[in-house]
Amino acid sequence: MSVWFWILVACAAGFLTKLLGYLVPRKWLTNARIARVAGTLTIGLLASLTVANTLSTGQTLVLDARLGALAAAAIALWLRAPFLVVVVAGAAAAAGLRLLGAA
Repeated sequence: MSVWFWILVACAAGFLTKLLGYLVPRKWLTNARIARVAGTLTIGLLASLTVANTLSTGQTLVLDARLGALAAAAIALWLRAPFLVVVVAGAAAAAGLRLLGAA
């Protein structure tokens, strides 16, 4: 089967998933346990995506300037810096590490 077939299947699956979201009863959405689980899943998925993008290139684990950038951004967040400062700190750390030769 062609790539376009699988692209169309993925589009249909995404559309149907979103459509099913509208059919969830309101009682489920107002349940405190469901709201807590949904919030926790969102944080977990975002954290795993961040780690996967930081530590991997293709199918291999890589330790490079991205890890230093993430550490600098985490420290800025821990110090309660504004979001723009967090982004600039991460970018500056990555640029500095790459300048020093950390791939």
